[in-house]
Amino acid sequence: MTATNKLVFGLDTFGDVPDDPANDLPVSYSVALKQIIKEAKLADDIGIDVIALGEHHRPKYAISSPDTMLAAIATITKNIKLSTGVTVLSSDDPVRVYERFATLDNISDGRAQIMLGRGSFTESFPLFGYNLENYDALFEEKMALFNKLRDGGAVNWSGKFTQTLEKQKIYPKISGHKLDTYVGVGGTPDSIIRAAYYGFPVILAIIGGAPEKFKPYVDLYQRAAAQFNQPQHTLGMHSHGVIADTDDEAYNIAWKYLRRSMDRIGSDRGWVPMDKKRFDFEVKKGSYYVGTPEHVAHKIADKMTKVGVKRFDFIYGAGGQYAFQREKSIELYGTKVVPLVKDLIKSGEYSYE
Repeated sequence: MTATNKLVFGLDTFGDVPDDPANDLPVSYSVALKQIIKEAKLADDIGIDVIALGEHHRPKYAISSPDTMLAAIATITKNIKLSTGVTVLSSDDPVRVYERFATLDNISDGRAQIMLGRGSFTESFPLFGYNLENYDALFEEKMALFNKLRDGGAVNWSGKFTQTLEKQKIYPKISGHKLDTYVGVGGTPDSIIRAAYYGFPVILAIIGGAPEKFKPYVDLYQRAAAQFNQPQHTLGMHSHGVIADTDDEAYNIAWKYLRRSMDRIGSDRGWVPMDKKRFDFEVKKGSYYVGTPEHVAHKIADKMTKVGVKRFDFIYGAGGQYAFQREKSIELYGTKVVPLVKDLIKSGEYSYE
């Protein structure tokens, strides 16, 4: 996806297991996975551009194999791009990853998209036999191999952490285009420069703080892409949110569930539990998009413009939200927020403080 004036709007889910309204206990993994497939069908029906599924290997999340889920979704959707958010390439085999997404691309008539990343958690490393001491080196080497695989020809390769390949052809082939590939970046200059070097567009994971602080990363990417003689790709951002019929309803859902999710993540990383002051900052000026469709649309238009991106992915359903709450956010996002954001950015007549 090269530089364009077209705006792109996606949905991301990390695969959070919803609670059951009958008892406030998590539903089964079977129910959770089928709910995500239902949500993807809804997103396709209302014209959302992309659905991106996270990869996690921990109890509160149902998706450990996003490509399997995307294959299921491919069979019941027509237009929506089928992406990940992210595929943890460091703890996987790049050849197998490429084969799986080449298969998905073929069965979905070219709708596959992969977002490569190192992941927000590290449990996949010991789970699949990798040493965290090699955290950066694994990603660098595997991204280089993956980049070669995208060319579609016979591959010659030798590395420290990966297999040796001699004139090896990879199947199935993708006809007419390369596999649509992004890199998910949490906000480190090295990651931005690496993505630009390989010519991969970036999705900025903005899950806390003022989004406009990420504008220097967009500028850095464009400078690096020019220096490496790579295309000036469209960049994007993704952030959490809740959309409801009233601001109070959205706020209450987010306070209960989104805050719970972030505190759970924070407990692994030594973060202080979120208090109301911090939460209110994120809702008002930070990276949470919470409120009515009109409120959220104005904020998205404002922050996309300030950060300098053309793609926005809305992370929905965090922390065990009920299925009907998740579906409501999706419906309002696709039918009301996205059209309004497009109009606001086109006209420049948006207001958000």
